[in-house]
Amino acid sequence: MDLSKILSITGKSGLFKLISRGNNNFIVESLADGKRFPAFSHDGVANLENISIFTEDEDVSLESVFVSMYKKENGQHCNVSLTDGNAMKAYFAEVLPNYDRERVYVSNIKKVIAWYNQLIDHNLIDLEEKKEEGASEETPKTDAE
Repeated sequence: MDLSKILSITGKSGLFKLISRGNNNFIVESLADGKRFPAFSHDGVANLENISIFTEDEDVSLESVFVSMYKKENGQHCNVSLTDGNAMKAYFAEVLPNYDRERVYVSNIKKVIAWYNQLIDHNLIDLEEKKEEGASEETPKTDAE
């Protein structure tokens, strides 16, 4: 799974694929509808590869969380209700038991589940591609939107 070209943009729902980089902007394509548009660094562009989730120990890469979800769901959609905060917390505790319950909010969990489902819809989660390659964890960030 290569999350290096998958982006989240503050203020815009869903995920975006990096198409091209310019001097001052990025050309991105919405995974939801395929529309392309420019995004600028001041728009709050976050690369999914650089996002990690707070745990009680050390932060865990978003990719690792997606892998846990993929294994739990057998490569299928996550069907947890995105309107039930308690159900989302219980689900997240199953896939990442030691997540920091004080710093990871329901809104973060909802976003991770929605992103996972969008990646599944577009066949962008592939466990074979980056099995042992170390994912970047230098940016401990859970709220990319």
